[in-house]
Amino acid sequence: MEAVETIPEFGEKRENEERRDGGCAIVFDPVTQKYAVGRDTDDGFIRLFSGGVEEGEDTAQAILREVTEESGLHDFGHVEKVGEAMAHYHNKLKNVNRVAHATCLLIVLESAHVVPTQLEEHEKFTLAWVGADELFENWKAQGRGVDHWVYFLRRAVARAKELGYDTTSELS
Repeated sequence: MEAVETIPEFGEKRENEERRDGGCAIVFDPVTQKYAVGRDTDDGFIRLFSGGVEEGEDTAQAILREVTEESGLHDFGHVEKVGEAMAHYHNKLKNVNRVAHATCLLIVLESAHVVPTQLEEHEKFTLAWVGADELFENWKAQGRGVDHWVYFLRRAVARAKELGYDTTSELS
């Protein structure tokens, strides 16, 4: 019999939470040994490319769509699910409390070529490239409810290292 992995839960439950299932991606470029993220233009907060699942979409399709829309990256090589979590958080961009069943993909790029982005009006960030340690430190310093992203980052970096793509990160 196959073992069933328990899905961890992160964040504080808040009043008036809206359920919005979706996911995020840890996007890695093996050439530069950097991770692609969105850096807020207002305060420098680093975010993962993420979003909700639309009707008729499966979760992996939704995550890949969001990465392309938000970053312009599209030349995906290795793609695999690295984790799931229940997350309670405040969506700063939309000013709403959310609860989500979140899925995270590790995406290893074939190339860092970009196409034009399709940011929504509330999305105020630009594509940036950072090391895993810088990403972790940014989240720690900001003090925002991103514990589920930290969980996903640790799993994704470990998997990228295991597969031989990430040869420089020291995050464990």
